[in-house]
Amino acid sequence: MSQHLTLSREDIVRLCERVEGAQTRAYAIPKLTDEYPAMTIADGYAVQAELRRRFIAQGHKLIGWKAGLTSKAKMLQMGVNVPSIGFLTDRMARPESSAIKTSDLVHPRVECEVAFVTKTTLTGPGCTLQMVLDATDYVLPAVEIIDSRFSGFKFDLPSVIADNGSSARYVGGGRARYPDDIDLRTLGVVMEKNGEIVTMGASAAVLGHPAEAIAMLVNILAELGEVLPAGSFVMSGGITEAIPVKPGDSIVARFQELGSVSMRFID
Repeated sequence: MSQHLTLSREDIVRLCERVEGAQTRAYAIPKLTDEYPAMTIADGYAVQAELRRRFIAQGHKLIGWKAGLTSKAKMLQMGVNVPSIGFLTDRMARPESSAIKTSDLVHPRVECEVAFVTKTTLTGPGCTLQMVLDATDYVLPAVEIIDSRFSGFKFDLPSVIADNGSSARYVGGGRARYPDDIDLRTLGVVMEKNGEIVTMGASAAVLGHPAEAIAMLVNILAELGEVLPAGSFVMSGGITEAIPVKPGDSIVARFQELGSVSMRFID
């Protein structure tokens, strides 16, 4: 990491417990830097790693990773200037067309993403867009339901990384395609809420090409001493800004070439 650790092991465990409580019992907490103003990005990843260890010990299965804050729209919306990564487990997955409970969430929002499924292991540093495409088995459309656990939806990068990049739920759908068969830079995406178009964008919004976000993720993993294994499900980051949802809302994300993903929200 570009910034060193400032937190003690005791602090890391304490903050992990704070984040885990907010995530599992769906309540808001103050951003972590309110109490630890010197907290760095490296500290955020240390808390996230502790959270991952804890979830895996509880029986969650790590199935992949997500890149976050990879589009200019999301960086502007969140007031940050560096992308981040978070882990994905099997318990975050929801089936296509499912009903998703908002009572389990604090600030639910949805965003359209291109997901990659890998067939070979990717390692950094020095991972490139072409290496990602060569290692990709297929891509598919996805919607991520993000959920910052911080009061007033106000946070900074170390806090959001510690909160696992606001990961909460995700839904994959549409049709899987080989990356060579489509132009991943120019995919148009439209999101509808309750039958009305609420946002649209093109996949180039994600660092110019969604595979660039995966390469960036692999290189961040390398800094953390990790690799991206074959068979990973990886989300490349929101193409549009995140749209708030509440009980009664229905969402359909329509992706050019990849089909659509839908879900509805209940209390």
